[in-house]
Amino acid sequence: MALITDERGGVLVDAGQSPAHAREIRAALAATGLPEPCWLVYTHHHWDHVWGACAWPGVEIVGHVAGESLLRAEAARPWSHRYLREQVRTEPRLGPSFRARALAMETFDDFAVLPPTRTFTDEMELPTGVRLRHVGGRHAPDSTAVLVPDSGVMLLGDCWYPPPAHLREPDDGPDLALVRQLLDDAYGWYVSSHSEPMTLAGARAALA
Repeated sequence: MALITDERGGVLVDAGQSPAHAREIRAALAATGLPEPCWLVYTHHHWDHVWGACAWPGVEIVGHVAGESLLRAEAARPWSHRYLREQVRTEPRLGPSFRARALAMETFDDFAVLPPTRTFTDEMELPTGVRLRHVGGRHAPDSTAVLVPDSGVMLLGDCWYPPPAHLREPDDGPDLALVRQLLDDAYGWYVSSHSEPMTLAGARAALA
């Protein structure tokens, strides 16, 4: 997750993995005096990036068009701890993901998966100057990079990671070719969702 904010409004990147997680982030923002975001951007549709959205009232949710139908299908599932257990019994490869979801959710009362309310195809610029770029990749078809030109920061989400564990083949690995395509002299920092931030020089050295 990340928050990009100035006098034009705040952009929240990803919603958190659960409503409880989102409420913790909201409390932290309030404690520091930062305003509530106006826009919530999904880097992609996976649960640990979107399940907190229902705890961010009043924001416009922006995501790539490829994720909209996927999230509508997710929204239609009868989510509960019992449902998670039943799905793992039917398909054991779902175990790591679905057990993590069960641990993240104390209750499914008042929970909802929210598809984006505004979609884009290739690129989009928000009123704050934050730019969204569809990059795709094997991890998720709707993977989106969030570019912050004023700060020279590019938020990558999970775009270069391998496919989720239950879809992964033995030869699947990080998509380094995608990273090479994204590196840009105009951006000095690259931030992935589950990795340490890297400078442009550090990213190039790691790829070499």
